[in-house]
Amino acid sequence: MRSTRTTATAALAVATLLAAAGCSGADQTSTGGGSADAASLKLLATTPAAKGGLTTANWLLEDEPDSLDLDTQGTSAGRVVLTNVCERLYQLQPDMSVKPLLAEKATTPDDRTLVLTVRDGVTFHDGTDLTADDVLYSLKRHADPDMEQSDEFTNVAAMKKTGDREITVTFKQPDALFTKALAGDAGLVWNQEQVEKSGEDFGTPGQPDACSGPYELSRWSSGDSITIHSYDDYWGTKALTDKVVFRWASDSALVNAVTTGAADGAYTESPNTASALRGKKGVDQHYGPSTASLVLIPTERGGLKNTAVRQALSLAIDRVGIAKSGYGGLVEPWATPVGAGAWGYEKPVFEAAQKEITNAPDSPSADDLTRAKKLVDESGVDKAAPIVIGTDAGQGRTVVANATRSALQRIGLKGRIKTVPTAQFEQFYSDPQIRSEIDVLVGDWYISKSDPIGFYDNALSDSSNNWVGFKDAAYDAQVKKALGTLDDAERAKLAAEVQRKFTDQAVWISVAQVPSVLVLNDKLTGPPASMAYLYYPWAAQLGTKATKTAEGASGTGTGKG
Repeated sequence: MRSTRTTATAALAVATLLAAAGCSGADQTSTGGGSADAASLKLLATTPAAKGGLTTANWLLEDEPDSLDLDTQGTSAGRVVLTNVCERLYQLQPDMSVKPLLAEKATTPDDRTLVLTVRDGVTFHDGTDLTADDVLYSLKRHADPDMEQSDEFTNVAAMKKTGDREITVTFKQPDALFTKALAGDAGLVWNQEQVEKSGEDFGTPGQPDACSGPYELSRWSSGDSITIHSYDDYWGTKALTDKVVFRWASDSALVNAVTTGAADGAYTESPNTASALRGKKGVDQHYGPSTASLVLIPTERGGLKNTAVRQALSLAIDRVGIAKSGYGGLVEPWATPVGAGAWGYEKPVFEAAQKEITNAPDSPSADDLTRAKKLVDESGVDKAAPIVIGTDAGQGRTVVANATRSALQRIGLKGRIKTVPTAQFEQFYSDPQIRSEIDVLVGDWYISKSDPIGFYDNALSDSSNNWVGFKDAAYDAQVKKALGTLDDAERAKLAAEVQRKFTDQAVWISVAQVPSVLVLNDKLTGPPASMAYLYYPWAAQLGTKATKTAEGASGTGTGKG
């Protein structure tokens, strides 16, 4: 999907992801504890390579997956497991770049045609060969309007098998992000025979996988655990770790399991969980790039439908205070609604564009507040009417909501916080009637592709995520032009211009970006630290720092030299 909000269960699901400007490297912390300073963290795309393997690794998720059919239930918990089992036509790399994978070769005879050569010698986990027919079946399944990834195929005119190992995709208009979508769930290649055999039960406990990755699904005991084993006939490099057992726990239970060694590691979905693990003996933390951000999303109800008031609020927010009070210092004040992990190409262009934004200070200065008050005075807004801030009771969101209310008060406006249960909070995203009760939502967001232009279609005039009703024909035209520009350098320039318009108008108000946090037993290393863990076979590189070890870090595995 082009843009995704995170789930409430995870508070910033996948939004444990951050990248500092221009960085693709990673920091590791095993001592110190207390509040971190996200702006000073050194970010790595991946951890140092492992020297030895494991027989078994115990891994934690923050939720049990609803399904392992990512076409119907695209959750982050499911991806963390399945990305080790199922492969895609392209692959997102730890540095957030993209390269062909099951598509051994890709050519573009013209800007509306993509020819994919299917890799030879690949077998599914049932031993059958992966064919071009399976690829075509998979693409058509993803494109079905009832499936999660259907919006990635909007520009596709036709998909056909044009050779024994060749698929040709033609487009209604050029689509710069399509190959990046193929590194996400839109590029998963299913075993057609297995999917059809499982029928409606595909992706549920008791069913085999239908994939070709370095691991195969061996057991899913609902309510208890999921186990994957390395696949002996894998076409690529064999996994270092033979078996991974996934269990699920959240908050204090996760912290306790990692601290006591009952679990070997986790990609933490909440910065608060990561903060609680800082300084724990025997635990390393690694931070990496992502696309995620904390944002305020205004609605068209009330004072924030006025552009000047949105601009004033952005100037008055204390982003540093939010980072320290709400997230243990593990989020970084940020001026755009896209984390720097989206800079999968032309990073200097995006880094420079980020620095040029002047209406989202880390902490408001006296001059910022003077400017903000003037904007409010000139807006003609009713200062007596409170601006209603929608949130749930989570620690981070509560801090953001209170900081937003304080910012409004500093510029002569009133703020009122509406706290709702988590289930109702989720409805703010999808139900306009529920959303009509608030003026701004304390939200979080990430995009699944490493290209900032994949976010800015949220402000198109006809976008369902353009709640404030922003309309600008020139903006619409520029976004669509960028989405159809295949040349990276030219698209980056267009994306930077679009970003400037979006932030100038404060269509959404950016608050912070958040690091991808990998917590790992200090005897282990190897997996990526970046957001790529959702789309890259991270477990295959998990192993020991030493060449050999007597037993696994959690006491269940043995070294393999």
